[in-house]
Amino acid sequence: MTSLRRALAHLAPAPCKYGSEEERAARAIQLAKSTAWMDKALGESTQESLRTPWILDADTSVKLLYGHQAGAEIGYNPTKPGRPSHTLHTYWIGNIRLVLDVEVQSGKASAAKHSLPRLCQLIERLVPEERPALVRGDSAFGNQGVMAEMERTEQHYLFKLRQTAGVKRLIERQWQQGDWQNAGQGFDAVEGKLRLTGWSGARRVVVLRRRIKDSMAAAETSNESQQPTLHFIDHSDKVKLWEYAILVTNTDYSLDAIGQLYRDRADCENGFDELKNQWGWGGYTTQDLERCNLSARAVALIYNWWSWYVRLAHPKTRLEAITSRPMLLSGIARLTQHAGQSRLLLTLTHAAGEHIKSMIANIRKGS
Repeated sequence: MTSLRRALAHLAPAPCKYGSEEERAARAIQLAKSTAWMDKALGESTQESLRTPWILDADTSVKLLYGHQAGAEIGYNPTKPGRPSHTLHTYWIGNIRLVLDVEVQSGKASAAKHSLPRLCQLIERLVPEERPALVRGDSAFGNQGVMAEMERTEQHYLFKLRQTAGVKRLIERQWQQGDWQNAGQGFDAVEGKLRLTGWSGARRVVVLRRRIKDSMAAAETSNESQQPTLHFIDHSDKVKLWEYAILVTNTDYSLDAIGQLYRDRADCENGFDELKNQWGWGGYTTQDLERCNLSARAVALIYNWWSWYVRLAHPKTRLEAITSRPMLLSGIARLTQHAGQSRLLLTLTHAAGEHIKSMIANIRKGS
């Protein structure tokens, strides 16, 4: 943490005594230095994890804004419609929750086309043996522009499709055929070929379905002043309700593998929750978008460092920041120097002292 603060202080723009044009030029040069430093640091924090087959998860999240900041625009905001926001375009190393990179854009730049340039840049800068085995994304990425770009670079992908009219007709055809296979965890799957309007060709599409067994009720009202009418939905053997998802891919993975890969993508939401609520993505403020990007990437870098540290301490499972930080940062340290030797003495104040000692021993073995 101290080394990061020193590096950022070194890269911070010095006060400029010249006019506004010279000051802007000086700031631009300093930002270029800080961006290059952050590119290198983020790359070093994830390099070791790229030596085995891995999945790149592309996803976006909304950061609410309450002040006057550059890029604070009213766009897609499901939690607080009408509130200005920024969009965090994040690129994850799937299922180990390392951030490959993050890019902050305006609140209106939430579509996948705004993620695509940086996504392609991240993939193309890697040597072939380090490139992802699969790029995975939600329905925002299931469009011709993104898929065509992935196919141009011979990159495998798995994206979710929006339920357009053409997609619904495919589902109806597959339902009539009844050729469903078990895809695990209550899901059934069937595949087919589909070419929607605007697509350059037919692509492999996988339909997943799972029966809904919970009690459900639908509310209907004509206006806000009337009390809603509830329609209770019967869950007998004669009436079956299904939830379904439609995936498009250029891989030849089996249907059960496709189903598991789709379910694993939900882990991105856990990473967003941790970074926003435990690491500060939802709290910092800046006046300009460039330094907002630098701050977001600095948080991601610290998050990656801590992820490696905690994984060394507890290799079997991942520990959340809300529990691991109080546990591993609860000691009081004292540095002593004698006869040319330096010793760091730690006094643990946490109740799980013996468990923490074993975790620190694991870190020494792996470092």
